[in-house]
Amino acid sequence: MTRSDLHDGWRLRAVGGPVPEVLADRDVPARVPGSTHLDLMAADLIPDPYLDRNEAALTWLHRVDWQYSTTFQAEAPQVGERVELVFDGIDTVATVELNGDVLGRTANMHRGYRFDVGRSLRDGGNDLTVTLRSALTHAEQAEAELGWRQRAYPHPYNAIRKMACSFGWDWGPDLQTAGLWKPVRLERWDTARLARVRPLVTVDADGTGRVDVHLELDRAADRDYTALVTVGDRTERMTITGDIAHVTVLVPDARLWWPVGYGDQPLYDLTVALLADGRQVDTVRRRIGFRTVTVDTEPDESGTPFVFVVNGKRVFAKGANWIPDDHFLTRITRERLARRIDQAVDANMNMLRVWGGGIYETDDFYDACDERGVMVWQDFPFACAYYSEEEPLLGEVEAEARENITRLVAHPSLVLWNGNNENLPAYTDWGWQDGLEGRTWGGGYYHELLPKIIEELDPTRPYAPGSPYSPGDLPPNGADHGTRHDWDVWNALDYTHYRDHVPRFCAEFGFQGPPTWATLTRWVHDEPLTPTSPAFLLHQKAEDGNGKLDRGLAPHLPVPTDFEQWHWATQLNQARAVAFGIEHYRSWWPRTAGALVWQLNDCWPVTSWSAVDSDERPKPLYYALKHAFAPRLLTVQLRGERPTLVAINDHDEPWAGAVHVTRQDFAGEVLATAELRLSVPPRSTALLDLADDLLEPTDPKSEVLVATAGGVRTHHLFGEDLDLRYHPEPFTAAVTPAAGGYRVDVRATSYVRDLSLLADKVAADAVVDDMLISLTAGEAHHFIVRTSEKLHEPAALLHPRVLRCANTSASGVS
Repeated sequence: MTRSDLHDGWRLRAVGGPVPEVLADRDVPARVPGSTHLDLMAADLIPDPYLDRNEAALTWLHRVDWQYSTTFQAEAPQVGERVELVFDGIDTVATVELNGDVLGRTANMHRGYRFDVGRSLRDGGNDLTVTLRSALTHAEQAEAELGWRQRAYPHPYNAIRKMACSFGWDWGPDLQTAGLWKPVRLERWDTARLARVRPLVTVDADGTGRVDVHLELDRAADRDYTALVTVGDRTERMTITGDIAHVTVLVPDARLWWPVGYGDQPLYDLTVALLADGRQVDTVRRRIGFRTVTVDTEPDESGTPFVFVVNGKRVFAKGANWIPDDHFLTRITRERLARRIDQAVDANMNMLRVWGGGIYETDDFYDACDERGVMVWQDFPFACAYYSEEEPLLGEVEAEARENITRLVAHPSLVLWNGNNENLPAYTDWGWQDGLEGRTWGGGYYHELLPKIIEELDPTRPYAPGSPYSPGDLPPNGADHGTRHDWDVWNALDYTHYRDHVPRFCAEFGFQGPPTWATLTRWVHDEPLTPTSPAFLLHQKAEDGNGKLDRGLAPHLPVPTDFEQWHWATQLNQARAVAFGIEHYRSWWPRTAGALVWQLNDCWPVTSWSAVDSDERPKPLYYALKHAFAPRLLTVQLRGERPTLVAINDHDEPWAGAVHVTRQDFAGEVLATAELRLSVPPRSTALLDLADDLLEPTDPKSEVLVATAGGVRTHHLFGEDLDLRYHPEPFTAAVTPAAGGYRVDVRATSYVRDLSLLADKVAADAVVDDMLISLTAGEAHHFIVRTSEKLHEPAALLHPRVLRCANTSASGVS
């Protein structure tokens, strides 16, 4: 088997649609893998779509047809030799030709394609062209043939198997990419190749690791072959006489793979070698991990749970939803993915949900999750729409599902297959059914086709028909059964209404905030920059997004008229809102078994629900997640009408000792105190009653309740910031150089809430180690700022618009 990449010498040309004069009859150098937008930007023929209002100026690209072409050197096939042209991913509607022969047509971004070129390949130069038709035009025609079906956004993304958010979303641009987005190569062999390798990894009751490797051959020669399957230091050999084989390798006393925070993540090398007469003719390598995973959905007194159970241990899922990390997918490197998943782990997350409006992620993503112990919940790519269950969509859905299940089955981090995002409530609750007029809507995929394929190809993992989902005939988004999405808070209610429900598993909830200042001002240059300036509004995709930001802010903090103040206040409110929800959900473990925030990341510079913006900078929300997902947490929660201290222990060791609780005024005078006994078993919560003298302030506007246990602390205030009498200048600060950056020392002279250092305002690469720190009078804290820049004025880190806190936001001090 020889494999030759075909990534060199490509040219791009517009061949149809509203082509600007500057592009007429013009070839442009093209990168493969890549996309048309990136090639045109590299040639200085279009501006960056992320910048200012350029997205709106580039809508003509939606209707253009493109042609990629290259010439490569090869030899014509020898007698008995098979040669195939392989595309791992084409975006999206393509006609592939070699030397003038049409090899085939494609219409699915989510799968790969193979073309036999035995009759077309010649000695010497070979001309390869891929003509890409407008995905929007194709989708509109497909919709006309299959029948209109309701969707959440204007373009018919549900009529084509393409990344749905490529057509825009309430956090993403409408760019409708096109290109050869995954590798292209020529493969040739005269014996056989390993067409599919599907390892099913389980653990027997006695601790023996079991690897059932299912093989499929693609033969050029009809003869016997030998497969050597090696896991670690154990090898099994078998003779293959047909096209399908099954080899089992047993690994005694296998080391178990655990989610981060529950144990280690040992990975084993799996090698499958195909031999002909002792000569190796093909090899496939994977990394596997031994673990078992189920989801407990056995009804209980509260309804229907949804609890991940890994290696027999019940796990609270702490995490976030994941979208493509750049709208231009080929810019997402293995290193970038590693940085992002490291950020998730550093924020105490153990799960990422790959959302159904994006893609099946690259192997680099799952490799990084395998290595770090981050569990992956994988949606099939259906989102917020009805989908035809007829051809040609039906065949494409089955083909992509089979290919991607087989591709991803080896990854231990993958713990759930999920049928879709929000299509079940769209059918039952959104009032869309009248528009169907008897047409299919996708239910057959989620309840029949996908679970049937998973049972065949990957019975080692659980499957859910959708998110949200409740079993049987129950409404799919109920709080007492299965999974829930809570969007009432963002859309209509104050964030304190997270406490209205105790879901069994909250798979989506979130609150918006703008990107960091450095990211925002890099990409948006309105003069003046305001919440309603044109470019800023183009980078706010949510319906009435700014209105919801202001209405969400108003009960808690003043709504500033100064834009920079508004930027900070909305970021702070985002962080508080989401942390409020997380602490509520975690306090109800084991009844509530998961909290997946919408969302970890961004795909372009935008006001969104993300914790990390598109330039990879953590927003204040990120630090709030880090605190709220901490392994040990103290939080004051209502039980009935009474505030109660809840201790949450997400460790394998018990948490015992004393909790020191004080009620004190903002000047630091202690008004009431108590010592409570703490005893929380592993992976458990405990409720601690607070005495009346702790809960009944003399002056609610200037007092705080503080509970501390073994370095873990919580603060509970008796009113909203709007009503509190914070000191407007509650601390002193100094900055000194430190290894890799600077140290900022702060000492509180009065109670200071949510102290944060917005270091990116001073240096573009500056990152602070923590934010949202609250101090009582007399306490001190130091921040470490990492930056490669040597600041001419380090005191800039102490500027009141850089070193911020809630006190100044509440008082209106700038």
